[in-house]
Amino acid sequence: MYINTHSSYSFKYGVISPEALLAQARYYGLSTLALTDINSTSGSLIFVREAQKHNVKPVLGIDFRNGADQQFIGIAKNNKGFQELNEFLSYHLHQDQPIPERAPFFKHTFVIYPFNKATFKLHDYEFVGVRPSDFSKLWNSPWKNQPEKLIAFPSITFRHKRDFNTHRLLRAIDNNTLLSKLPKTEEGNENDRFLSPDQLKEVYTDYPYLLKNAEILLNQCNIHFDFSTDIPQNLKTYTGSEEQDFKLLRRLCLRGMPYRYPQGSLKIMRRLAKELQIIKQKEFVSYFLINCKIINYARKRKYYYVGRGSGANSIVAYLLRITDVDPIELDLYFERFINLYRQNPPDFDIDFSSRERDDVTRFIFEYFNKKSPNGVALLATFSTFKAKAAIRELGKVFGLPAHEIEKMAEGGHPSDAMAATVLKYSSYIANLPSHLSIHAGGVLIADRPIQYFTATSLPPKGFPTTHFDMHIAEDVGLYKFDILAQRGLGKIKDSLALIKENCPDAPDIDIHDFKSLKKDPRIKELLREAQAIGCFYVESPAMRMLLKKLRADEYLGLVAASSIIRPGVAKSGMMRQYIVRFREPERRNDAHPVLLDIMPDTYGIMVYQEDVIKVAHHFAGLDLGEADVLRRGMSGKFRSRDEFQQVKEKFFNNCDAKGYDRQVTADVWRQVESFAGYAFAKGHSASYAVESYQSLFLKAYFPLEYMVATINNGGGFYRVELYVHEARMHGAEIYPPCVNKSAYDTRIYDKDIYLGFGLVLDLEGRVIERLVADRERQGKYMSLEDFVSRVEISLEQLTLLIRVGAFRFTGINKKELLWKAHFLLGNKEKPSVNTPLFKVDYKRFTLPKLSVSLMEDAFDEMELIGFPLCHPFSLLDGDFKSTLCTKDLKRQVGKVITILGYLIAIKNTSTSKGKRMNFGTFIDLEGQFIDTVHFPPSAERWPFRGRGVYTITGKVVEEYDFPSIEVMMMEKERYIDDPRYSVNSGNELNI
Repeated sequence: MYINTHSSYSFKYGVISPEALLAQARYYGLSTLALTDINSTSGSLIFVREAQKHNVKPVLGIDFRNGADQQFIGIAKNNKGFQELNEFLSYHLHQDQPIPERAPFFKHTFVIYPFNKATFKLHDYEFVGVRPSDFSKLWNSPWKNQPEKLIAFPSITFRHKRDFNTHRLLRAIDNNTLLSKLPKTEEGNENDRFLSPDQLKEVYTDYPYLLKNAEILLNQCNIHFDFSTDIPQNLKTYTGSEEQDFKLLRRLCLRGMPYRYPQGSLKIMRRLAKELQIIKQKEFVSYFLINCKIINYARKRKYYYVGRGSGANSIVAYLLRITDVDPIELDLYFERFINLYRQNPPDFDIDFSSRERDDVTRFIFEYFNKKSPNGVALLATFSTFKAKAAIRELGKVFGLPAHEIEKMAEGGHPSDAMAATVLKYSSYIANLPSHLSIHAGGVLIADRPIQYFTATSLPPKGFPTTHFDMHIAEDVGLYKFDILAQRGLGKIKDSLALIKENCPDAPDIDIHDFKSLKKDPRIKELLREAQAIGCFYVESPAMRMLLKKLRADEYLGLVAASSIIRPGVAKSGMMRQYIVRFREPERRNDAHPVLLDIMPDTYGIMVYQEDVIKVAHHFAGLDLGEADVLRRGMSGKFRSRDEFQQVKEKFFNNCDAKGYDRQVTADVWRQVESFAGYAFAKGHSASYAVESYQSLFLKAYFPLEYMVATINNGGGFYRVELYVHEARMHGAEIYPPCVNKSAYDTRIYDKDIYLGFGLVLDLEGRVIERLVADRERQGKYMSLEDFVSRVEISLEQLTLLIRVGAFRFTGINKKELLWKAHFLLGNKEKPSVNTPLFKVDYKRFTLPKLSVSLMEDAFDEMELIGFPLCHPFSLLDGDFKSTLCTKDLKRQVGKVITILGYLIAIKNTSTSKGKRMNFGTFIDLEGQFIDTVHFPPSAERWPFRGRGVYTITGKVVEEYDFPSIEVMMMEKERYIDDPRYSVNSGNELNI
């Protein structure tokens, strides 16, 4: 009888989860319930999935509204009707058009208009909804003579007063207004609550036929979605024929054989035949062909990409060039990727440069929508209210002072009753869905129109996006293709372009010639010495520490390091054991003999997820498919716990049958169990290592071009400042942005690097476009006057350019330039540029002598680009308290020393007892790294106090060639007073 019901997926309106709605329906004994969220289908499939658990028949619909104003609701008779509703809503969301007062012609949908909106003749499938508040109008309405067109129209939005109050707060947040100023028209009716069937009959006691009509309508509705994972809904064939798909896949693999394996071998052909057979048996052929088409497009466009994840375990993927990792060389198990136990399609993660990913996505939509019309969509994610954000939002709704809101958000106690109310209701709002966002890279390619499953929105990127997330998509058989963006690939591509431009005599570079990269002596040296700043996945302090301790300079050593650096592995103690056994071969005998025999390359230590499979297969005698069930069960990604339990029992039973001591079996099981959910797949680590090698090659041979590319791609693990510092350490001369040398991005001329205008805070993009375009059209700017005559710019924007040093080429100090800027633009209401026929001779002014200081430039740079271009230690007020440097630490091991360090990075962590501690990264007076450990007493007594120079006192410790300082005391040093505001700076003239 309920045909207008809202869940929490009526964003910032509803408050009840679909599960809670169904639980309430079951409590009241309702056999049928319709969900009609407002302009949203986000909760629809959750509702259908959960309904069977509550023994409630689900009905789906949509409440079509403009803002809070209800136009009509649509109720799907069946799945075709749900698709009709989704297509109608999608059209209006994509076009950003208001919902019309009259519904379109539907074939499989009922339409119910609110009583006050039905002023026209109705079709057979259209009805007028009558709420209890409409009873007083019914006797005088022309509809009283058409009782068959009238239908009970109670709404469900709340369960109790608290739900209504929460709803009002959500509406105030949505309208960005104080609760006291929220219009009543923006609220629901407080009486829109769940009533039992008997209560509802009592409300409609004078109009029982209204309830009967509602019941008849609902009985005609049937919706069904298959939530078994046995039937994927992805595009089933690539060519239109499964047989032709398989022939094409085999042909493409054989075509790729000479490139990947010039010599070939029987082992390779057997592996290929085995993989193809399993792929065909599992009906995953089209999945490989779709990915192959995507990367072929990228290669044709010369886009750089990396195929990673467990897909690297497949020789088919390697031959198709989806991945660049040789599974034969690394002994990667195909069963880690696909096995007969796996129901869902395999998962490739393909990374592209962030600048090229959108074009690849565009291609996917254009190409595959031709094969499956409207079958392509981006995946959404649900953004939910977080606890602190809920407090901040509600604090604004109640009009609390900002300092009071912030205090509560950080855990402080409320100061009065209103603040207490904020805290109370924030707990009700926390974790409610707030709005839809876009998944980082998930793309769906379905076998039928995506509107069969969901309506779609059209975010700014311009690609239709589902109303549900990946978990719901997988539940209904839609599996995503991961098309991801990664800055590291942009760095590689941009580096190669910069090298051609700045080093025209350099030989051509084949960055994909991985066999040569693995042997390169300079790359080996960078790895041994951990000189990898800017390089993908190997530049973080933790990775630098690990590489320095391992002193590994081989590909497989880096592959292992990429996995054991993972937090779970490191915490389990396995990273420590790996380092010990790597550096001290005699300690390898500490390993369990069975594990050492199975994993000799990693000294009996499980380093990769595949190692779980190896142990289960070789030690316990499970077949490879069963072993992967074990791995997935431990990683938390496997849903059938019963199947996992069966495999666990078989593990122990097989070991008993092999005659192993039960204690030995239990010990091995504990090691497997503590490890399986944490590490990378070996293929994933290998994929990362390939990109690391490419980055290391560029860093080794073209460090300046590579650093510029790193800066232009937004840096990496560190702030841009460190990459500027690294370029300087490699011999670059660094200059601030210049109107004659710079563009939006940073530019390099031989060894001179001019920072880009894009780094300047508050400098407008249109100003940058104008100045660069005019320079390219008419040549360099000769003076400030020449610049102003050619570029349309405001005084405020011109001031930013002067202060950042963009007119240094004039030889005139900033203060004089600022005076000139005021003379030139100060009286103009709206600056404009008209190209004069003759050169304008500006009036010359005699200015008083203005003092200038290099330190003023440093403070301007800190304000405008975030860091000074001078040596940061030159800004200290007073004498240096130490001149020790990192190179001196090896001679100070075991001693307490004092050293100066400029803060680069902080890693916060906690001890096993939950106490806070830190790891710090600094650079010394010579620009080399200092690594510090701050145990809880030190972290509490001497906390970090923001960016700057610190005096560090502590004990020098060393482990396997890696020195660090256990901090005992740390104080932030004071910079000199800002000379721009000192009495004698002449700054009183600086407008």
